[in-house]
Amino acid sequence: MTGKQRREQLLEIGRTVFAERGYDGTSVEEIAERAGVSKPVVYEHFGGKEGLYAVVVDREMQLLLDMVTGALTGGHSRELLEQAAFALMDYIDTSTDGFRILVRDSPVAQSTGTFASLISDIATQVEDILGLEFKSRGFDARLAPMYSQMLVGMVALTGQWWLEVRKPDKAQVAAHLVNLAWHGLEGLERHPKLVGDRKG
Repeated sequence: MTGKQRREQLLEIGRTVFAERGYDGTSVEEIAERAGVSKPVVYEHFGGKEGLYAVVVDREMQLLLDMVTGALTGGHSRELLEQAAFALMDYIDTSTDGFRILVRDSPVAQSTGTFASLISDIATQVEDILGLEFKSRGFDARLAPMYSQMLVGMVALTGQWWLEVRKPDKAQVAAHLVNLAWHGLEGLERHPKLVGDRKG
């Protein structure tokens, strides 16, 4: 096995073990044992568990971001919302181990940050679409970043729930997400107020 092949093998095994046991429950010993190598081989490639975990998380975050941004191919605003929701559901379905790793709180600082920062990156993509929609309806486009965080957060949390139950199928979940989000956006008040007398 070449050095590159060994590195890929260790990444795949590490991804599987981190998904099964979480960061704290994973050991270099177990990764090495499953790969049929000694612990020093893992250290040689990644410097330790932290380095391996950081590479696994970075790869998963990039894959998810690429899937969501690549799905935004245009069309009506509702269709773009559908594309983003389905892309996230598709990622959860096809990369279940990766999603399990991403939604756990990361104990290691990575260059690309945490799941929350990934959600923020995706929300930035959605923000531009919402900004145009807000302008066309006479809403304050400066609120688009906040609304994009809300929408993407709603999809991400629903995805975490669906990861465990897997019913209904992902297309139905995406349709229901878009139904709630779109009809909520459709009836959006220009200047919403709380019905109670809360302040501040």
